[in-house]
Amino acid sequence: MLALGAVLVPAYAQAQHPKEAKPGLVLRKPASPVTLLVTARDKHGALVPDLTASEMTLTEDGRPQGIQSFTRESALPFELGLLVDTSASMMPAMESERKAADKLIDQMLPADPGSGKKDEAFLIHFDREVELLRDFTSSRDKLHTEVEGMGPTSKTRDERQGPETMGDDRDRPMQTGGSQLYDAVFLACDELMKSKDGRKALVIFSDGIDRGSKESMNDAIDAADRSGVTLYTVYLRGDQDRESPLSNSGHRGSLGGIWPGGGRYPGGGYPGGGGQPGGGGKMPKADGKRGMEQMATRTGGRYFDTRKKEDLELIYGMIGDELHGQYVLTYTPDKADEEGGYHKVALKTSRKDVTVVTRQGYYAPGGSAQ
Repeated sequence: MLALGAVLVPAYAQAQHPKEAKPGLVLRKPASPVTLLVTARDKHGALVPDLTASEMTLTEDGRPQGIQSFTRESALPFELGLLVDTSASMMPAMESERKAADKLIDQMLPADPGSGKKDEAFLIHFDREVELLRDFTSSRDKLHTEVEGMGPTSKTRDERQGPETMGDDRDRPMQTGGSQLYDAVFLACDELMKSKDGRKALVIFSDGIDRGSKESMNDAIDAADRSGVTLYTVYLRGDQDRESPLSNSGHRGSLGGIWPGGGRYPGGGYPGGGGQPGGGGKMPKADGKRGMEQMATRTGGRYFDTRKKEDLELIYGMIGDELHGQYVLTYTPDKADEEGGYHKVALKTSRKDVTVVTRQGYYAPGGSAQ
């Protein structure tokens, strides 16, 4: 009788709860594959073209990861963005910048846009506003035309109103100066690059001084990490006045021609986020060089310090060579993350006197973009 009762009790419970899930049958989504762009250089700074996966060690959040593929040649297309600071402090170098940008365009895009290659580039300039001069195109000629006519924002608000401008910006006071560097990077990554596949990079020419952006440097780098974009920064010290009043009129527009800048404390309080307490007075001296270094390092790119504007063509050529010489590494994390968290990655090579560089981390897909 006891034996029969032992059989009937679970049978009765099962009848009362027929839809109760068995713990052992819970299914979890597999982790999404991660792609990292990797640059390898020897002790002399020369690109190393013959590394293999067996010479690499990869960790995610301190846990060893298996490398699925590690190749130098890839069919993945290039998606390249050129971001050019056209504030007054950069004007003495603008002609050299045009020549350098033209050289990079010719190096990265096919001579014949109809050749079937999917490599594309776009051009943004920023000063007191962020303006998309040319959206993604494979045409060298179209980009060359925009580079040639590139200059500081000079139109009045009434002249700018039209289909390519932000209509809700009409009543906002006109800013008389500034350099919206962080807004430019954020918008390029978040609104242009995020939906693209392939190898994605921004080349940024600036003195690194941000005045008036709504987004902080952390926001800009996070946008690059979420979109898988590598930042290459080219620093040239400008003639900027390092003290200016803070502005607190801010608005971020959506893609469509001109993105008006904001007015949060330049630099965004990096590191740690936040703005300047008090909301008034003068900005402390800014360190544009340090900011440009941080953006490149954290996204796996490279920072260039331009001593002379005549060096720009050489530097842009080096950037093109590096982009063509990158490895593409893929792996699937050992743990799935459906919350969209940030994960630190570290990559090393066993080959002596060789340094490998990639981004410091990534955001898992599927989470909030906060």
